[in-house]
Amino acid sequence: MSLLLDSHVLLWWLADEPIGAEAAGRIGDPSTLVAVSAATAWEITIKAALGKLRFEGSIVDSISSGGFEPLPISLRHAERAGGLPLLHRDPFDRMLIAQAQAEGLTLVTRDPVFDAYEVDVLPC
Repeated sequence: MSLLLDSHVLLWWLADEPIGAEAAGRIGDPSTLVAVSAATAWEITIKAALGKLRFEGSIVDSISSGGFEPLPISLRHAERAGGLPLLHRDPFDRMLIAQAQAEGLTLVTRDPVFDAYEVDVLPC
């Protein structure tokens, strides 16, 4: 199973905050590919700039030092995200759904909104 982390999961992991045992075990398993979307870096940076969350340092450096695989946004991802049903309007979440679908990744999240879409989810 290859994973794609939702923004809150990445932040919790980097801050060493508790997440579900199964998700933590899979994220921490060196044989598991764990991806972080460019959309996540974008979202965290925007929210930090707006004062909605605190993040010190570079998110890019944190993703790299955490051993995560960066997942760029492709035109195929953008097209797929734009074509998703409008069940949820958050553009960052829609991009994660599209990327998980297109790349065959399991989305690690605690957000129940993803259940409305055809995407594999690992709750945390």
